[in-house]
Amino acid sequence: MPLLYFLPPLGAVLIWSGNMTINQLTVGAIAPSSIAFLRWVLALAVLTPFLAPAAWKHRTTIRREWPKLAVLGLLGMGLWQGLAYVAAETTSATNMGILAAMVPLLTVLLSALILREPPSLGGTLGGVVALLGVLVLLGRGNPLSLLELSVATGDLLMVVAATCYALYGVMLKRWPMDLPPWILLYAQVIFAVLFLLPPYLMGPMTPVDASNIGLILYAGIPASIITTFLWMRAIRQIGASQASIFINLMPLFSALIAMALLGERIALFHFLGGALVLTGVIMAQTLTRPLVQPAPGAVDQPKNQ
Repeated sequence: MPLLYFLPPLGAVLIWSGNMTINQLTVGAIAPSSIAFLRWVLALAVLTPFLAPAAWKHRTTIRREWPKLAVLGLLGMGLWQGLAYVAAETTSATNMGILAAMVPLLTVLLSALILREPPSLGGTLGGVVALLGVLVLLGRGNPLSLLELSVATGDLLMVVAATCYALYGVMLKRWPMDLPPWILLYAQVIFAVLFLLPPYLMGPMTPVDASNIGLILYAGIPASIITTFLWMRAIRQIGASQASIFINLMPLFSALIAMALLGERIALFHFLGGALVLTGVIMAQTLTRPLVQPAPGAVDQPKNQ
């Protein structure tokens, strides 16, 4: 496989990791409800001249599938990113990167529950290992502290956000729609803007100025549009399973970027919790053997001729 095929997923994950630092920089510069709304308004404004005519041609399908498109827009764009901006106020970019890396594992678990895909050995064992890593991270190295309910609100919000994005991927698979990828994205962006409008209007509505325009531009174009293009290209070239493996690099990239730009310090519990989460995710993606082997009698027998 040409090495150039690995550049799109690598680029997408690098931009996503940078967005964890952007989330931190928004604290004090722009309200979470404002940037969550304005980034998708910007993305919608950029996409509309190119996609609106094609979307109009598919209006019958969009009208028929609008409830599903609305749910997808809420999960994958409204809640996933909106909760991350709120989480940034009470947690670090390093923690956010580690917890966001749980998405592939959560996808495996939710697929077993919703799509009735049989649980794999790696999905089960990896889930236990990753959960231990999350407990180490949430407890700042002491999982027993969770019994005292001394967990940062931002960390819990990132767990919820990662679950929403994993659910988004599962429902996207469960609800196949007869729409081109970019039109599918465009319709979801429209619904995301509609869902994010009420929180934006309820405020605080932060005015756009020199201190936050760069944050909005990064979130609205590289982190929303360019990553989508790179990720769709990656899936087309190397497949969804192999592309998702690159998400495992998010904790490393997020930590390095946060150290360089925010001066965050990495503690021992970051290494331990991150390593456990990463190990669990890799186990879930590589140990694909079914957890329970079918009984010999369950194997289809050749029919008598």
